[in-house]
Amino acid sequence: MTMDVGTFFLYLLVCAGVTYLIRTVPLLLIKHQIRNRFIRSLIYYIPFAVLTVMTIPAVLYSTDSMWSAIAGLVVALVLAYFNFSLLIVSLSACGTVLCAELLMRYVFHVL
Repeated sequence: MTMDVGTFFLYLLVCAGVTYLIRTVPLLLIKHQIRNRFIRSLIYYIPFAVLTVMTIPAVLYSTDSMWSAIAGLVVALVLAYFNFSLLIVSLSACGTVLCAELLMRYVFHVL
């Protein structure tokens, strides 16, 4: 099924309009500084929550086995907790997933 050019640009225009409105309407409606502590903390933590909700399923379902994904996630969380750099955390997590996949495939014949 293909889409003609007119329909594509209509969809693109609607998407751009919705994205623009989501970003500009709060600026137009809120004229003063937000002083409510609950709302300020909610606004502060929303990006972290959204990023976590989008990332965790991708991490858990991106490998052949859930166990290797969990092993990589645990290594990443431990290293991040001890303030290692992002490069070290990501390389260690990837290496852990690789080792777990190889171990399960060739030693335990799981996969």
